[in-house]
Amino acid sequence: MFDSVTSVAMKSALDALAMRQRVIADNVANVQTPGFLAGRVSFEDELARAVERGTGAAAPTVARSLEPTRTNGNNVNLDTETLSNVDTNLRYQVATRAIDGQFSAIRTALRSN
Repeated sequence: MFDSVTSVAMKSALDALAMRQRVIADNVANVQTPGFLAGRVSFEDELARAVERGTGAAAPTVARSLEPTRTNGNNVNLDTETLSNVDTNLRYQVATRAIDGQFSAIRTALRSN
């Protein structure tokens, strides 16, 4: 059960979403740092391919944003980071609820024996 494609994919998604949260926090912390380029975490396409392959394991990648910079060389956009943070939090909540549902099913099965 814990090594099923679904379980592995959910763990991969949670790990990647947690990484995205850390990168967003780093971006916001450096909003005024000259020359700082925002980080972006990608994993959704790789995760979809991993599920199609039947493995579910996918590693997130972090890349620097190529968005235009301000005169100080910084390209962190606080509005973008705020929206990304909200989106990431919602995705994390959905994933944790899905995992909780799996554990609830296991608990129910154990109690009925």
